[in-house]
Amino acid sequence: MKKSLVLLIAAAAMVACNSKSKSDQTKTEEKAVLTKCAAVTAETVHITETYTSEIEPFKENDITPAASGLHIDRILVDVGDRVAAGQVVATLEKTTLRQQESQLNIVEDVYKRMKPVYEAGGISAQELVQYENQYNMQKEVVENLRRNSEVRSPISGVVTARNFEPGDLFGGQPILHIMQIDKLKVMANISEQYFADVKVGMPVQVSVDIYPGETFEGRVSLIYPALDTATRTFKVEVTLPNTQNKLRPGMYARATFDMGTKEGIMVPDISILKQSGSNERYVYVIEGDKATRRSVRTGRQVEDRIDILSGVSVGEKVATTALTKLSDGAKIELAGSADNR
Repeated sequence: MKKSLVLLIAAAAMVACNSKSKSDQTKTEEKAVLTKCAAVTAETVHITETYTSEIEPFKENDITPAASGLHIDRILVDVGDRVAAGQVVATLEKTTLRQQESQLNIVEDVYKRMKPVYEAGGISAQELVQYENQYNMQKEVVENLRRNSEVRSPISGVVTARNFEPGDLFGGQPILHIMQIDKLKVMANISEQYFADVKVGMPVQVSVDIYPGETFEGRVSLIYPALDTATRTFKVEVTLPNTQNKLRPGMYARATFDMGTKEGIMVPDISILKQSGSNERYVYVIEGDKATRRSVRTGRQVEDRIDILSGVSVGEKVATTALTKLSDGAKIELAGSADNR
């Protein structure tokens, strides 16, 4: 009787254990994450790149006489004045010039008087050559002073700085600074990947903050042949007409280059996650009823979609909702098909 009772209790315990085990197994079964997905598609991407810079004068020149240590006689222009190439903008005092002209007259007279003396046999040919050399050297000194007594602008432009007044002794800094602003230029440092796409003559849209919503069309005028090894960029000069005189050197500008089109692999921007503490981007690719984490390299964003340079293929599907609930290998359940393209 006692033996039968013991067996009955053991059997009941086994049934209870089996029942509890099945209940625990049911509780630990993975619950599927409800998510939506979108297809990875191939699309044509229009590539534009914008670079910030400052507008620069097309040309600029420091007006500096060749001779130093002379007093400035007159300055014929002021800041803001427009000048033409070759125009006289300043004159220097002529005291030294007059002194040297007097000396020239003396050595010229001596040279002329020595010629008949030489012909008469009074001096040697070597002595006559010495007189002639003195005359030629003095003539060169005078011609140089005459050239430098009038200071001319080598370019057409606007006077942007004046550093002296009449009577000042020239030295140190230039008398004037002149900028050509009827056309301007913008310099851009462009990534090496576009080296083959940028051509001389291609149009560039330039915008400045002072004229919101307005663009000015320039053209690539110079492409520097060597790349900066530190930044992996090459320098491009954009010439910008300024016939309406609205732009000025020093203005902050944005130059937009049209680099053409390319075939891109696109996914919705909401499907891309960033690993905290790193630059890694990743998506969850739908494989059957599982989500697989996949690292991706991203390119340009076009509206609400991003070009994927590597990591996924056309035709695959990526999760677009409940991303914070997903993990690598998580079981998923697709919610509807409205966005499951």
